[in-house]
Amino acid sequence: MPHDYAKANPAPLGLMGFGMTTVLLNLHNAHIVPMGAAILAMGLVFGGAAQFVAGMLEYGNGNTFGMTAFMAYGAFWISLVVLLFLPQWGLVAASSPTLMGSYLWMWGLFTAIMALGSLAASRAHQVVFFSLLVLFFLLGSAEVFDRPGLGVVAGYEGLFCGFSAIYLAAAEILEIQFGHPVLPIGLPGAGRSIAQQHEDLVVHLS
Repeated sequence: MPHDYAKANPAPLGLMGFGMTTVLLNLHNAHIVPMGAAILAMGLVFGGAAQFVAGMLEYGNGNTFGMTAFMAYGAFWISLVVLLFLPQWGLVAASSPTLMGSYLWMWGLFTAIMALGSLAASRAHQVVFFSLLVLFFLLGSAEVFDRPGLGVVAGYEGLFCGFSAIYLAAAEILEIQFGHPVLPIGLPGAGRSIAQQHEDLVVHLS
């Protein structure tokens, strides 16, 4: 189904919600900042709710890939905050490292599927999804195998992943604002705009 470009493109909103929240959390994972309310609030509102809204808007555009990615990762951020708060509220026991690692690995499995789908998109999309796949694998392994140092490595890798999503969001915003590509994202076809490439992605992955 072709995309109606009379509508706004929700992808930059979803990418910014994902990217900025990923950077903030991985500043903590890299031991640069301590865990705090700012990280949890960002995860709940921008990484969670805003991404979920972007996914619903992609549904309206007929974009199955965008809808699945944004709604799923929005749900991830909301579930992560809930996962951290439930033990604090005394409702359930905290997850064991093995269970937490399994949770992260399951998200890695989902991301592996999305990463394969990104092969039909730009190089920038591929960087976001494949670096996220590595991030989930590292974080899950750090929990399961009790390797705190691996978690720190994951934090720095996660900063790269988050900033790559911010870069892609910026590229889409600036192209829409100026009417021509400003930041290169490695489109699979020479001379095509992000709008044209996005339409092809909808057709291939819907």
